Amino acid sequence: MARLLRKVAGGAERRPRPRRARTAAAPRPTQPDGIPGRRRPLALWYSSLPPPRVSSPEPHRGPRGPSAAPRPRRASMSSTESSSRTTDKSPRQQVDRLLVGLRWRRLEEPLGFIKVLQWLFAIFAFGSCGSYSGETGATVRCNNEAKDVSTIIVSFGYPFRLNRVQYEMPLCDDESTTKTMHLMGDFSAPAEFFVTLGIFSFFYTIAALVLYLRFHNIYTENRRFPLVDFCVTVSFTFFWLVAAAAWGKGLTDVKGATRPSSLTAAMSVCHGEEAVCSAGATPSMGLANISVLFGFISFFLWAGNCWFVFKETPWHGQGQDQGQGAGQESAAEQGAVEKQ
Repeated sequence: MARLLRKVAGGAERRPRPRRARTAAAPRPTQPDGIPGRRRPLALWYSSLPPPRVSSPEPHRGPRGPSAAPRPRRASMSSTESSSRTTDKSPRQQVDRLLVGLRWRRLEEPLGFIKVLQWLFAIFAFGSCGSYSGETGATVRCNNEAKDVSTIIVSFGYPFRLNRVQYEMPLCDDESTTKTMHLMGDFSAPAEFFVTLGIFSFFYTIAALVLYLRFHNIYTENRRFPLVDFCVTVSFTFFWLVAAAAWGKGLTDVKGATRPSSLTAAMSVCHGEEAVCSAGATPSMGLANISVLFGFISFFLWAGNCWFVFKETPWHGQGQDQGQGAGQESAAEQGAVEKQ
């Protein structure tokens, strides 16, 4: 009994030890060949490492001090220089593109060549008429010895409003010395119409040449442009005929009104016995005559250009198609008759 009690007492004093949790053993690493327990070779170990990063070496920087000058910024300078160069070259590039896009061979065709002639003769026509100026005159000598010989010189020009041109007529009376006179006639209407038509022809031929040389594809693809060009060409042809004829008649009247004989006939002092009048300088009308000639040449140029412009219109193509269709129908009818 005593032994049992001692065992029981000794077991109560002893405390049960805590049991450790059994953890699963980590699996051994397997090699590429699948055999566990072997060590990985060094070559495979080095190949599995990531590649080293290569850092660019920093440039050598000298000591910074008060005497060290700052380096210029090349990037900013290059950018400003390039921007200035682009701004300088941009208008040149635009001009080069316009010149490259022009089709100069169109000037060899009648449609473009006649337009150049129209442009030139329009300049000659309104330039010769608008820049004309002439002089006429007469001399008056009174019978009185106290009076000297008086020379009258009258200047006139475009727009030939002769009734506004003044000159002084001498008098042989003791009471008065001179009297203000005017030339006869106003011929500004035909002259201004002639010059205005020449200016409009000048601008229209420039626009037509730009359309022919630079935008010829638009001119050929769009049917409205040839039709408008044809109508304008016919209108200019009619206007040039009217303007040249009217200015020719007006120039004849200007010549009659500015003759020295007409000048002396208009002065009252020349009709009496107190003075003797004689003709002076005769105006030269060569430039005015050339302007009329240029007007009629412009008329013939515009009239001849009507046919070449008409060939560009769809009306000309329709006439050819109808002629071909009529020819095919007649050929078919002849074939049917021959078969019968």
